Amino acid sequence: MKIAYSPCPNDTFVFHAWAHGLIPGAPELDVLYADIDITNRLAAEGTGPDVLKISYAALPWVLKEYALLPCGGALGRGCGPLVLTQSGGTDPDPAQLSGRRVAVPSERSTAYLLFRLWAAQNVPGGVGEIVVMPFHEIMPAVRDGLIDAGLVIHEARFTYPSYGLALLKDLGSWWEEDTNLPIPLGAIVARRSMDLEALAGWTRASVEYAWAHPEASRDYVMQHAQEMDPQVAQAHIDLYVNEFTANLGDDGYGAVLTLLQRAAEAGIVPQMDYAALLK
Repeated sequence: MKIAYSPCPNDTFVFHAWAHGLIPGAPELDVLYADIDITNRLAAEGTGPDVLKISYAALPWVLKEYALLPCGGALGRGCGPLVLTQSGGTDPDPAQLSGRRVAVPSERSTAYLLFRLWAAQNVPGGVGEIVVMPFHEIMPAVRDGLIDAGLVIHEARFTYPSYGLALLKDLGSWWEEDTNLPIPLGAIVARRSMDLEALAGWTRASVEYAWAHPEASRDYVMQHAQEMDPQVAQAHIDLYVNEFTANLGDDGYGAVLTLLQRAAEAGIVPQMDYAALLK
């Protein structure tokens, strides 16, 4: 079975057991490792694998072909995207972004959706040019002055000070304070023609295996991690693999619905059949 997920530690930790044939009855996986911008595009074009990790923000474009699985994704608290600028003389006033160039990891990422919702309320006149970059290139670009600010995700939360960068805004904190809900980041989706109940069961079993055998996936995680510090990789896993990874639950689904409804009202994503999220 073809599957696509990122090389980030949370995804390789979650899918290690399944990818290595450790889940009884689960089909063998043919894995494509790809950044979220690529998987979002593949899902929207309908040319993607059977199962993909995509942004929750991309769901309105793909729900006709793909169903949301209730496990395996990234959703939580204290794990939101960050807006970073150069540290020298940085002013925490969001107005400094007015008319500026901002790098983002994907135009259909949850990070960018949150950024647009926040900027609409806090950046007078709006930002200037949006530049899409692979997320691991964003911090060097901000550091080197190629970009005025960067929207970062994943382990950048732990490593940005080493680039001499300053935090302008933690969008996760802003979202949680505003909604009292967790932050929906990455979703696992599967083609509706497949056995969705079985897929969810195998995914959940892989999550549970990872928790029960945390050392088993270490080599696999570090083989693919773009940030090679083992402590950073473990901090990444601890933050992004949580109760919502095993089961979205009422709070998880509530967070997804709230995010996409707000985005639709703001004209950022298409209106959609919200009942399709649950089936």
